[in-house]
Amino acid sequence: MTINIRAHDMELTPAIKQYTEEKMSSLEKYLDSIRHMDVEVGRAAGHHHKGNVFECKAVVQIGGEVMRVEKDAEDLYKAIDKVKDHLRVELSDWKKRQDERSKAGE
Repeated sequence: MTINIRAHDMELTPAIKQYTEEKMSSLEKYLDSIRHMDVEVGRAAGHHHKGNVFECKAVVQIGGEVMRVEKDAEDLYKAIDKVKDHLRVELSDWKKRQDERSKAGE
């Protein structure tokens, strides 16, 4: 799986890049057919919250399908964790649907 990480309105430090890669790479154990993932981390724009609000967006390509997840939090690492957790659920559901389709086709 290839993972492209981009920063928006902030510097992409080696620590943030490594943390993001580790979290997103861990999703391969739920579904090994993930081909590509684009992840964008940074400060959220256009929010009316006080203080910094960070967001993480992920676009995952599985076969011919594309899955998008976007979460925000007051802490960047929490936003990354939220996206990973949401993707874990989405990928598990996707895999169940694919298994059901293949069983129905037998």
